[in-house]
Amino acid sequence: MGFDFPLWRAFAVFRAASLVYALFLLVQHHEHLTRPWLAWTVLAVMVVWTAFTTRAYARPHLRDWRVLTADLAVAFACLFATAPAATPFYLTQAPPLSGYWFAGTALAASVIWGGRAAAAVAVLYGLADLTLRTVMDAAVTAATARGVVLLLLAGLAVGYMSWMSERAERRFAQAVALEARTREREQLARSIHDSVLQVLSLVSRRGAEAGGEAAELGRMAGEQEARLRALVAIGSSEDASGGTDGAKGTGGAAPPPAGRAAASGAAVDLREPLRRAESARVSVSAPATPVVLPAHTAAELAAAVLAALDNVERHCPEGTRAWVLVEDEDDAVTVSVRDEGPGIEPGRLERARSEGRIGVAQSVLGRVRDLGGTVEYVSVPGQGTEVEMRVPRR
Repeated sequence: MGFDFPLWRAFAVFRAASLVYALFLLVQHHEHLTRPWLAWTVLAVMVVWTAFTTRAYARPHLRDWRVLTADLAVAFACLFATAPAATPFYLTQAPPLSGYWFAGTALAASVIWGGRAAAAVAVLYGLADLTLRTVMDAAVTAATARGVVLLLLAGLAVGYMSWMSERAERRFAQAVALEARTREREQLARSIHDSVLQVLSLVSRRGAEAGGEAAELGRMAGEQEARLRALVAIGSSEDASGGTDGAKGTGGAAPPPAGRAAASGAAVDLREPLRRAESARVSVSAPATPVVLPAHTAAELAAAVLAALDNVERHCPEGTRAWVLVEDEDDAVTVSVRDEGPGIEPGRLERARSEGRIGVAQSVLGRVRDLGGTVEYVSVPGQGTEVEMRVPRR
């Protein structure tokens, strides 16, 4: 169903309304008909053809030159059928038997063939109307010129609208494809951050602490980490921070094993992966009853929480305590991570993202955003940081 689908639905409604008007004119000027049975036959053909074109044009693969050519042939045939069915005086009181129903064909041509085709159909309509009046020896009125002008303007306007809708549809498809590629890059970046970058960072720190040959190994690991972070930064989306939403911390952690539940898509208890993060410095508070979420949602949310905790370990003084609070609500699950560290100085997150450190942009905020949730943070220098992740139930 493309962007032009509403146009075709409007055309169907227009054809149906114009049929009603054609019926009204036929009844009103019935005394000016020489062959009433022929006029009613023409109206019946218009009804049947309206039903056919409504179904045909609703299917994109049938909107081609064959159906449109047949549509034009039927429309002109109904117009010229006025000659044997009515008197010349009829044309001074009403338009040909096809009435305004003919405009539906011109509008269809404007969408399928463009504005030039609509203009050509409008001109052909004018010539056909003049020919009909000449054959019937009927007077040519100003209504003929007005009909051509209105048909021309309507066709050009609808043709332009159709062209714009096609452009919008193409751009929308490109945007969807770009978003899909961006999501794939973000997932890859999260995977790299949660595994390779963390290991390289650990080797670099431990090597520097050990000294000797280990220091050289740590230096090499640090260089590779910097190069890989730069590569990840290039591939990452510029708007990964999600506007006004935020998150604290620049670290990440490997997501918990998905297990059989995640593989099967079953629901799991969020408390289980979070309690594995408990330690002497990390306290986890959760409801006494299970916090049930879809396996993928629970795994991603737990990974975001572990990434925030890893940030505390990496960027706060040794022994800094952290607290995880789980709130189970009817429509959402909220997990807060609070620490008593030194807080985050202004501008630090922006610098981290520019350096390829995507712990916040991807491992925390990216995961929660992909789940349809939000991330908010409060950080006061010297008083710690609190990250609140809220994920809706689906």
